[in-house]
Order: sequence, then C-alpha cells, then structure tokens
Amino acid sequence: MPKIHTLCTTDEAARWDAFVQAHPHGTFFHLSGWKKVLEQAFGHRTHFLFAEAEDGSVIGVLPLGHLKSRLFGAQLVSTPFCVYGGSLADSPEIAEALDAEARRLAAVLRVDYLELRYREPCHRDWPAKDLYVTFRKQIDPDEETNLSAIPRKQRAMVRKGIAAGLVSRIDEEVDRVHRLYAESVRNLGTPVFSHRYFRTLKEVFAEACECLVVEHDGRPVAGVLSFYFRDEVLPYYGGGGQAARALKANDFMYWELMRRAAERGVRVFDFGRSKRDTGSYDFKRNWGFEPVQLSYEVQLCQASTLPDLSPMNPKYRLLIGLWKRLPVPVSRLLGPFISRSLG
Repeated sequence: MPKIHTLCTTDEAARWDAFVQAHPHGTFFHLSGWKKVLEQAFGHRTHFLFAEAEDGSVIGVLPLGHLKSRLFGAQLVSTPFCVYGGSLADSPEIAEALDAEARRLAAVLRVDYLELRYREPCHRDWPAKDLYVTFRKQIDPDEETNLSAIPRKQRAMVRKGIAAGLVSRIDEEVDRVHRLYAESVRNLGTPVFSHRYFRTLKEVFAEACECLVVEHDGRPVAGVLSFYFRDEVLPYYGGGGQAARALKANDFMYWELMRRAAERGVRVFDFGRSKRDTGSYDFKRNWGFEPVQLSYEVQLCQASTLPDLSPMNPKYRLLIGLWKRLPVPVSRLLGPFISRSLG
C-alpha cells in the first residue's frame, strides 16, 4: 500500500511536477501550481494528495480544492476552475488509494459531493455529469497546412481579419486581456473572474501562461490567456470588445495563437471545454474540431442528487438576464464574489 501525503514543501512540488510532466496522462491542471492559485487568488483550502513509494519517488497525485459557499454549497473538486483533473497514478491500485483518501476527506469535511474531472471514464460505477465536452486537435508545423485544415467558411473569417489589418502582440501583463475578457463574459451573463486570479496565474505559471492581444489601429479588440504544457497549447480565458465581431477579431485571434504555437513546436491545440448546444460549442465545431465527452465523476456525500450549477439551469435564467444589463465596471466589482465559488 503506498504512503499518501499532503503536498507541503517546495521539494515535494518539484517532484510532483516532474511526475506530472512524465506521465502520459498528465495535464496542465494536475500541476502543483494550482495549489497556490486556489489559495492565493480565491482563498480556498486545498488538499493536494500524492502517493510515495518506499524509495521516496512520487507514484501518484490527486489535486483537490475545497470550495464552500452559502449560495452553492460545499464541494471537494479535482481540479476546481480547471477542465481536467482526477487521480494520476502509475497503477490502478495507486489511483484507488488516492481516491479512497479523497472519499475519506470528503466525509470528514462534510462536503455535498466529491467531483473528479477525467478526460475519459475512470469510475464507471460513479454517477457522472455529461454536461461538458472537450475539443482537441493535432496541428502541423506548416502554417499553410493548418490554415487549409480550417473549414472554408471559418477560414474566410480569418482572412477577413487579416485583411482588416489586425495584428497580434504578446503582453507581459494580464491587464488588457482581463478587460476584454470581463466585457465579453458580462455580455454572456456570466460573473467575471477577478484580475487577481489572472495575475496569480501569470505569476505562478510564468512563461507557461501567455497573454495574446489582437489590435486594430493600435487599439486592443480581442485577447486570450493561454497555457502551454509539453507540446500542447490551451486557450483558456478569452474575449473581445465591441468592435471584435465586425472585425472578425476572435477568429483572427485563435488563428494567430495556432500559428504562433506551431512555430514554437506545439503539436496539439486544446480548444477547451464547452457545453453542448452553446455558441462556443458551435464555434469550435465550425473550426473543424470534434467534441469528445468529458467524464466528471461524482460521489455524493451530504447531497442526495447530482449538482447542477450550470448557467443553462432554468433557475438561473433571471439572474443571467439581469447580469447582462449591468455596467461592465459594476460586473467587474461584483463578479469575483460569485465566480470564486463556481469552480
């Protein structure tokens, strides 16, 4: 039976990340840096569990965040605010030992439920949410090959953005991307994440976290914060201002990200998760990406039914309508108090 520990020291974090980087199923969202992000940006407690062999080597990890809210209850999630998570281990037996410790913690903490976010089914006997799909696609070293792989209609949008004189730049700070993102999510009726969260992501992940901004005549019109992990790029938080739609700035932005990523040797473009039958779902399919069902597996603890915190839930419809009418500065002020519990 492996020894299960809680991540505490810098040395442990380095060994944790080396294990994640080497594991074939490791993801950016298994990295130890999320512990600092969850604690510093949101004030959430964390329980980053790792299994250790007799020789001291790391043989499994399970990053867990403990979210508590009067509005949305209490959850233990791997990994909150992330697309993927769950146990990552050298064997099913090690994964089961980590899962057993997570279930024990969930009982001690008296959370409503424990949720593990896998790309593929792991616990077929656990209830699972089927709300989200992910979009991943190989990209080519050759620019023209990648452009030709975009379906004709969407490729025309990219060319219109190029013709409009759009240019892309990499920002060292998160300020411009956050402003564009905040305006965009307000228009969708979604509470914005805080500027502190974006800043913490950049501080913790450094060069693996990049801000790309699209400009028109020197003015920012769209931007995206992306993660780099091994040979993958993951555009994660993006949005456009009022002029973006007419200029086709969002299509140009994702093309520029793909083009730049291919130049630096990236071979997988991970477009992230979307809910079925939404605008983002259709947008990604129009780019030639095919949806793959995610397996978010749940163990009910204090709750008796699967949670549904999705904005598609009819009970949130009125709140979403009101949120869309808020002035952007007000939404940026109030949003983080709500979004910190929507992991």
